[in-house]
Amino acid sequence: MFDKILIANRGEIALRVIRACREMGIASVAVHSTADADAMHVRMADESVCIGPAPSPQSYLNYPAIISAAEVTGAQAIHPGYGFLSENAQFVQIVEDHDLTFIGPTAEHIRVMGDKITAKDTMKALGVPCVPGSDGGVDSLEDAMRIGEEIGYPVIVKATAGGGGRGMKVAQNAEEMKSAFQTARAEGKAAFGNPDVYIEKYLTTPRHIEIQVFGDGKGKAVHLGERDCSLQRRHQKVFEEAPGPAISAEERARIGKTCADAVAKINYIGAGTIEFLYEKGEFYFIEMNTRLQVEHPVTEAIFGQDLVREQIRVASGLPLSFNQDDLEINGHAIEVRINAEKLPNFAPCPGKITQFHQPGGLGVRMDSALYDGYSIPPYYDSLIGKLIVHGRDRPEALARLARALGELIVDGIDTTVPLFHALLQEEAVQTGDYNIHWLEHWLEENLPA
Repeated sequence: MFDKILIANRGEIALRVIRACREMGIASVAVHSTADADAMHVRMADESVCIGPAPSPQSYLNYPAIISAAEVTGAQAIHPGYGFLSENAQFVQIVEDHDLTFIGPTAEHIRVMGDKITAKDTMKALGVPCVPGSDGGVDSLEDAMRIGEEIGYPVIVKATAGGGGRGMKVAQNAEEMKSAFQTARAEGKAAFGNPDVYIEKYLTTPRHIEIQVFGDGKGKAVHLGERDCSLQRRHQKVFEEAPGPAISAEERARIGKTCADAVAKINYIGAGTIEFLYEKGEFYFIEMNTRLQVEHPVTEAIFGQDLVREQIRVASGLPLSFNQDDLEINGHAIEVRINAEKLPNFAPCPGKITQFHQPGGLGVRMDSALYDGYSIPPYYDSLIGKLIVHGRDRPEALARLARALGELIVDGIDTTVPLFHALLQEEAVQTGDYNIHWLEHWLEENLPA
């Protein structure tokens, strides 16, 4: 087991890893930019190292600075959290070249799953169901038009290196394909340095279902059920729950086993999430995230397993601490992502926290790095907290979420908390009868920009 781990991240996820390290008796090293000198993860860690100025490329994305911090402090492993360098194959290779352990998958697995065309081909070969679409990249508008006619409109054009909703354009017909194809290529080039795109059938009323998998890197893997992440704005999740309200036990067992078998065959190590569109009883693979997810706490809540602890264990060479038969769902959990954003436009709202009070009580967890007097810097993601509730069933979890949101106080800035108060009043949210387009339509009607 490691004696010391460096966390190459910030905010609530850095705190999450620090807490797991402390419970395991492992010393932690926080890295931070100059803008984060007073951040909670810096205060909580056993050691801290400043790795550069506020802009991410000069600090949290700065390979040499992070590696140097690990070497200077004597850390043996690096935990990337999520975002930043968590799915950067080049960084993983550099970590390994410096005789350090990357707490996550291999560089090769990150590379394969990071390109959506290669990922889709790999999963198809492993028996995972995929969305109908182009066989690989599409280089010309003429080919795009032909594929659109073959699989039938509507279709979605996606940048192969895309993410976060960027480089994704829907075409309802051949006329719209012209602009969708060019725009997706331009956005892919601008955001990711890669203009390559591919085309898939656009499902009209799907849910976003993701399967949590975990491998030991030696041919053994398990799944920890699914999460429903269908409530999204601009392809970004805002509300996640487990288990999915529309998934049967039989469907869960079937798709879970398919995913676990797939990652076992490639000797995948650590946490991973296989994401699907789900419509009319069928699952269609869209991508795999080779890291811990923002919404991992809902899975932890219903299974009673610490996924960060397990990441650290398998990275150190230990076997999985649980088998598939050990994993039984207990109750229902929901997470809402609380952002420092001003409604209705969701504009970033950094600033000083004048008062912060987090909710408590049975079945309530708040993952946040806020504290009274903390100034949220304007340089990073606007996520400032995750409120997670667990109940014996979905109605109890919803009631607990409403109660906890009522207790939460974040003064000094605007947040997205009012959005969740409003959503909990909607029948579709109360019944779980929604799809990935529902929230966008609701926002247009209730919070017009």
